[in-house]
Amino acid sequence: MSTRTPRPYQSYVYAYPHKTAYRELKSRPALRDLWAGEPKNALSLYLHIPFCEVRCGFCNLFTRIGAPDELTGRYLDALDRQATAVRDALDETGDKAGGEAGEGGGTRFAAAAFGGGTPTFLTAGELERLCDIAEKRMGADLRAVPLSVEASPATATADRLAVLADRGTTRLSLGIQSFVDAEARAAVRPQRRADVEAALGRIRDARIPVLNIDLIYGIEGQTSDTWRVSLDAALAWRPEELYLYPLYVRPLTGLGRIGAEADAAWDAQRLRLYREGRDHLVEHGYEQVSMRMFRRKDAPKQAADDYACQTDGMIGLGCGARSYTSALHYSFDYAVDMREIRSIIDDYTATEDFSRAEVGRYVDADEARRRHLLQSLLQADGMPLAEYADRFGAAPADDFAAELDRFAARGWLDDTAGPGLLRLSPEGLAHSDALGPELFSDSVRAAMAAYELK
Repeated sequence: MSTRTPRPYQSYVYAYPHKTAYRELKSRPALRDLWAGEPKNALSLYLHIPFCEVRCGFCNLFTRIGAPDELTGRYLDALDRQATAVRDALDETGDKAGGEAGEGGGTRFAAAAFGGGTPTFLTAGELERLCDIAEKRMGADLRAVPLSVEASPATATADRLAVLADRGTTRLSLGIQSFVDAEARAAVRPQRRADVEAALGRIRDARIPVLNIDLIYGIEGQTSDTWRVSLDAALAWRPEELYLYPLYVRPLTGLGRIGAEADAAWDAQRLRLYREGRDHLVEHGYEQVSMRMFRRKDAPKQAADDYACQTDGMIGLGCGARSYTSALHYSFDYAVDMREIRSIIDDYTATEDFSRAEVGRYVDADEARRRHLLQSLLQADGMPLAEYADRFGAAPADDFAAELDRFAARGWLDDTAGPGLLRLSPEGLAHSDALGPELFSDSVRAAMAAYELK
């Protein structure tokens, strides 16, 4: 590839390899075999709820609008069956020393998260059941580990928040995107600022330790002044964390069907608003953790910044969740189109046997190196070279000389970081969504390109 600076907004790399590189696993490996020999003393647990009250115009997540005919109850029934099968598989690997799930033995959870979709789409009673599945089926002690939960303003009701607070939630992430009503409408996200402010008040009343607010820049009609309105409205609540996301227009989404396309002017607008937002938050006492994440300097730190999981060991429950072993990343089928998503959810709720992996991608030594480098380098603190050497027995420059030379030539690497640290420069962080995809392997690129989005 050329050393010429590419377009800055190509792909948000929140997991590697992406699910569009996953394929049906013909052998359908048993979970007990996949987890045999894997370290299980500090696993992450993720429960996925694929329901929302509305679908925003930019959203390509695995979620559907509404849940008719008691679908949430059937979904939780399936989630319970899956949790039972997964816990049985973990216990069959010989690590359990006796007792109930979570008591004794080698399987332990160090962090938990509920995502979606919108987990708070569930009623308060259903959220209680979700927590019971995590605790009583999986053995996660939700009051003893960091627990992050995603919510929307409309579903952040007092009764739901009371359940989450009582069950140990340490972080509540609220997707607001914009405090300007006209911008919310432009992003096909119907909401009123008054309702958003009321939801924030309820969250603070619930005394969940960490509030995260998501904002989006690059919305049609957004200016520096209106961007500042949203930033200052968020800062008024002194959130412990803020995520600033660039707007993407992706295939099969509401905005994608309108036909909007990225161009140089939009790229320039998003880069400008990113820098303005970054500088404004830093001036107000926030530290930059990644391109997207900013943390108030006096805020408690959660388990994993920006959901980076350089090491493996994640259990995902639900039809939109991933699970990671050292050799295989696996999940269920993926889709963006609403009809396809409904079909996958229906298949999931009808499934009785969850003892095998159905869809995934094997991760060889080269992919493990790429994943570690990618997810470490995209953090503002960078990556200690000794950490990489300890795990892989080499230096990043030995494995990725061409890529790192190219990044350095573009000014993306911090040449003041010191000899023991590989770190992005401010310009490198700004171009995270171009840098990340350049570390994809040829085989992952080919699989993603061949995937027929549905």
